[in-house]
Amino acid sequence: MKKSLFGLEENHVAALSYVFTFFTGLPVLILEKENRYVRFHAMQSTLFGLAMLVVRFALGILGVLKGIPILGWIVALIAGLANWLIGVVTLVAIIYMILQALKGVEFKLPILGEIAHGQVNK
Repeated sequence: MKKSLFGLEENHVAALSYVFTFFTGLPVLILEKENRYVRFHAMQSTLFGLAMLVVRFALGILGVLKGIPILGWIVALIAGLANWLIGVVTLVAIIYMILQALKGVEFKLPILGEIAHGQVNK
């Protein structure tokens, strides 16, 4: 395996970039200048974290509607369940991406993976 940041193996740095999505992906992306494999995973992690933040923020806005009798309660309940489900799916996706990065696989998420690949290969 090739070495990357701080003398760590590239697959370890790539996996670490997923641990807290954009909170770890962005610093790795900024610090790593050479290794395309690490940069891809850091970019994908950053994009994934930001996308999940936007989705959960939008669902949170829907939760504000709970003040409206009946319809608002139903919308708020659905938004709350969707938010919970997205949290579980996000956790599973992060674990899967960490495992793929550790194996040395350049796993691409739909849409975000292609964007990350395009940005890294400019």
